[in-house]
Amino acid sequence: MGIFEKFKLGFKRSANNIASGLREIIVKKEIDDETLDKIEEFLISSDVGIDASSEIKDIIAQKKIDPKNDPINEVNKILEDYIIQLMEPLEKKEFFSKKDHLNIILISGVNGVGKTTTIGKIGKIFTESNNKVVFSACDTFRAAAIEQLEEWSNRVGAKIIKSNPGADPASVAFKAIEHAKQNQVDQVLIDTAGRLQNKKNLMEEFKKIGNVIKRSDETAPHEVILVLDATSGQNIINQLEEFNKIIPITGLIMTKLDGTAKGGVLVAISKKYKIPIVSLGLGEKVDDLQIFNAKQFAAAFTQTK
Repeated sequence: MGIFEKFKLGFKRSANNIASGLREIIVKKEIDDETLDKIEEFLISSDVGIDASSEIKDIIAQKKIDPKNDPINEVNKILEDYIIQLMEPLEKKEFFSKKDHLNIILISGVNGVGKTTTIGKIGKIFTESNNKVVFSACDTFRAAAIEQLEEWSNRVGAKIIKSNPGADPASVAFKAIEHAKQNQVDQVLIDTAGRLQNKKNLMEEFKKIGNVIKRSDETAPHEVILVLDATSGQNIINQLEEFNKIIPITGLIMTKLDGTAKGGVLVAISKKYKIPIVSLGLGEKVDDLQIFNAKQFAAAFTQTK
């Protein structure tokens, strides 16, 4: 299965939601003001966001749709073009390239988003590109998290630096970076505890890890990636804002897009925050983490190809 086919399959629920919704709304060849309002309301209800939905409505209103053409196809094309223009500048393909320095990546996110699994999948992409990779098991609050990361390290050929459950997470991060410096490692992926953004002590721990990383390498962390669960819908906006206050987020990874009709939330986030998008989780398999491509995302989301 090619990459676009995976995108298309992964976005099936979101695309079906958009397609069926537009079919119910657009019943005439001419799109009048009432229909425009319904399209805007539908896009907002599909998690596309108020700002993006309003802009899409205005573009549809300004474009003279040829009555000889299918208006649903015309609206889909407008939606596709809008997404590409908005999100193409947010592609972050260089994230997976081999660097000329030790690259330290801090991975954050709340419980249940698939953070540790995502680290494993990133590690696989790195090792397949001849990167020497270290996983730092800084989610010391859960023994299961350490065990899970260790399983992934064995699976993808990465070294793991860990400590006992309950150990100071920041000390594990420091130890991993020092090991990496001494062993010509290319990439360090730091797993952090799945913390709820309203738990002040856990957010402080996240901040402490960032500070300790900087003591070992003042240029680090080189990337701060936030993993988000697409099934959470608009709740992820609050998560993004809270994490971004602690350490500025440099990239997003969205998981579980294959299990939701709320894929439009990625459009809303892109419009509001302009944070680069690293990759998308489109399934449970090890190779189902796909590098973000705006054109493929837009075509799959609207099912226009």
